[in-house]
Amino acid sequence: EVQLVESGGGLVQAGGSLRLSCAASGFTFDDYAIGWFRQAPGKEREGVSCITTSDGRPYYADSVKGRFTIFSDNAKNTVYLQMNSLKPEDTAVYYCAANSLEDIKYDTMWYDPSEYDYWGQGTQVTVSS
Repeated sequence: EVQLVESGGGLVQAGGSLRLSCAASGFTFDDYAIGWFRQAPGKEREGVSCITTSDGRPYYADSVKGRFTIFSDNAKNTVYLQMNSLKPEDTAVYYCAANSLEDIKYDTMWYDPSEYDYWGQGTQVTVSS
């Protein structure tokens, strides 16, 4: 059974940092794409970043480039999202998602939630001004 468990969310002041973790189990970790998405109240779920665990190649939304870093520890089956210089507009529930590299589309996987078959439960990130 595929499981994704997010952790690391919380309340932080603007300009602060948080590190989110996505611990995965139930699949061959280094053959997957792992994505981070977020959803604020009243808004659609949007892509933040993703990584192909086979080669560690990262992808980022323009809104987080230069502030967020995604990386994986394949030995721990975990993907991290280091978030620096946080802004109030980063406030949202953050979800990690996974799908096999055999099934995913590389040109849309960083922003399209429908590319992912497996989802975690989400972790709340709140940035105060």
